[in-house]
Amino acid sequence: MAAKRVFDLIFTIPGIILFSPLFIAVAAVIRFTSPGPVFFRQLRVGRFERPFFIYKFRTMIIDAERLGKQITVGEDKRITPVGRFLRKYKIDELPQLINVLKGEMSLVGARPEVPRYVAAYPPDLRAKIFSLPPGITDKASVEFRDESAILVRAADPEKEYLEKILPTKLAYYAQYADTRTLWGDFILILRTIQCIFR
Repeated sequence: MAAKRVFDLIFTIPGIILFSPLFIAVAAVIRFTSPGPVFFRQLRVGRFERPFFIYKFRTMIIDAERLGKQITVGEDKRITPVGRFLRKYKIDELPQLINVLKGEMSLVGARPEVPRYVAAYPPDLRAKIFSLPPGITDKASVEFRDESAILVRAADPEKEYLEKILPTKLAYYAQYADTRTLWGDFILILRTIQCIFR
């Protein structure tokens, strides 16, 4: 794990410095186009099932979680116009570099879920998945990059997520826990960047 932490910091510290002008610009746009805070914090489950707050740029209206589900589907009306652009290019995820710097997350690893969906994890996979810090990206993030578009076609999006998408994600998470390498992490980062620019 020490090598993985060093790997994370080698990319994260320069990344925060490099993206700091973008952070400032995005923060200003959010602040002046939509009432509410710049950042969105949400409780997620991290390594060893410890809760932590994940950081994102706010892409939805205030109290969005109270007004709808914890998953977003298609052209969700809670998403702001600026938020739609930030989500399309994954810019809203950049503040998670702060979570990586704090040691709560890694650049690559299973995406951290909200407690409600973690409750659906099979007991035999929980220990394996939560033995590692969660990540900003992973194979599931690449494969399900259009997850919202998939869910919009479902009669019951949340049921579709829990019964079809989540089990596939969990299989990817378990596979990563068994086969992870720093070179593999590097390749996943490159694949993520490639998907964004496509």
